[in-house]
Amino acid sequence: MKLLVVCGNGLGSSFMVEMNVKKAISELGIDAEVSHTDLATARTESADYYIGSRDIITNLDDGSKKIIPLTNLLDQNELKEALQTHIQEG
Repeated sequence: MKLLVVCGNGLGSSFMVEMNVKKAISELGIDAEVSHTDLATARTESADYYIGSRDIITNLDDGSKKIIPLTNLLDQNELKEALQTHIQEG
């Protein structure tokens, strides 16, 4: 499974969230590859789930991509709950 963390520029915030996602999936027992990128690149990059702030990630919602929108990128509890809801519960 591939998880792609998306931000506007694909630099600082997405890298921080990528590290948090890796920690959360480890705690949840989810086996996945995690990487980060910018919004423009994410449009053409293949992933099972796209994770990012609600205002950016909804730009990827074309009806075929599975997106995980977050309100607060730095809230580890919100992140874990979102991963659990979208991935573990299907």
